[in-house]
Amino acid sequence: MIEILIINSLLIASVVLVHYEGLYRLTRLIPKLTFLRPRARIVISVFGALTAHVIEVWMFAFAYYFMVKSGRYGTLEGNFGGSVMDASYFSFTTYTSLGFGDIVPMGDIRYLVGLEALTGLVLITWTASFIFIEMQRFWKIKS
Repeated sequence: MIEILIINSLLIASVVLVHYEGLYRLTRLIPKLTFLRPRARIVISVFGALTAHVIEVWMFAFAYYFMVKSGRYGTLEGNFGGSVMDASYFSFTTYTSLGFGDIVPMGDIRYLVGLEALTGLVLITWTASFIFIEMQRFWKIKS
């Protein structure tokens, strides 16, 4: 139980740090792109944030893949063939809280699945706030 708690905590902390760093770097970069129109800077903000989300989803996907492969933390059952792509599909549906339900977690891995859904919700709303603030800042400038 302690082992799964440590693994989950380290993964969540890593994902949050990746998101923080991504948004922080975008905040510093976007104002320096004065050669671009404000609309283009907003688009770069969106693509940058999406890139951070994709990296985070893949971090969870690799965690699922290795946890299932180890056989010590549970399984992903249903339409799960055990590939990295299956793990990434499951991670995308979990992170976005879409949850098709064609892959079902069993065992201790369920705790990480719940944490990913919660983390995805928080990070997606953080991104929405970030983009809203960027839009307020740059749409005041004539585009």
